[in-house]
Amino acid sequence: MQSRQPRELRIIAGEWRGRKLRFPERTSIRPTPDRVRETLFNWIGASVRGLRALDLFSGSGALGLECLSRGAAGVTFIDSDPRAVQALRERLAEWRAQGAEVERADARGWLAARRSPARPPYDLVFLDPPFAAGLLAAIARDLESGDWLAPEALVYLEAPSDVGLPVLPPEWEPLRSGKAGAVGYHLWRRGGWQVVTESPTS
Repeated sequence: MQSRQPRELRIIAGEWRGRKLRFPERTSIRPTPDRVRETLFNWIGASVRGLRALDLFSGSGALGLECLSRGAAGVTFIDSDPRAVQALRERLAEWRAQGAEVERADARGWLAARRSPARPPYDLVFLDPPFAAGLLAAIARDLESGDWLAPEALVYLEAPSDVGLPVLPPEWEPLRSGKAGAVGYHLWRRGGWQVVTESPTS
């Protein structure tokens, strides 16, 4: 019998370190595992502080919440599932998060409709769409053509490890890649942003 309990993740570091993140079970959410998030934020390091991030296909919100916990200036969460959006809004309210905005929307439609010259571009974008949808290439083009990205933005992507990544914009260059079972995870950048690694604590 399928459990009715919500699934659970944890925040790895920062202000909310150790806090549990619960999200609805009966959704199509495929969350980024704790171990992969830890690796990703080790790659990004102290550079996350003060950044503006966009979490498209946010699902559980784990990536954007981890980003806020580690000192990001703001995160925009976008997801089309009403249950996921409601759970995320409740979590942000409970944790009294600052600098977060959540919208229920189709990712491509939101990118097409909501771009404003007054909106600063994003420094960091998380792209983890449903694998079967085959959206990575199209979303990457939308981000690049719509001036959504800062000149040296970082872009994190997940894709099936047995298929690999589609053709991405020529302005992007690979930084790091890893594999966790059926999931391949990748960090790319525009331009020559120097990633600042975390200093070890004494």
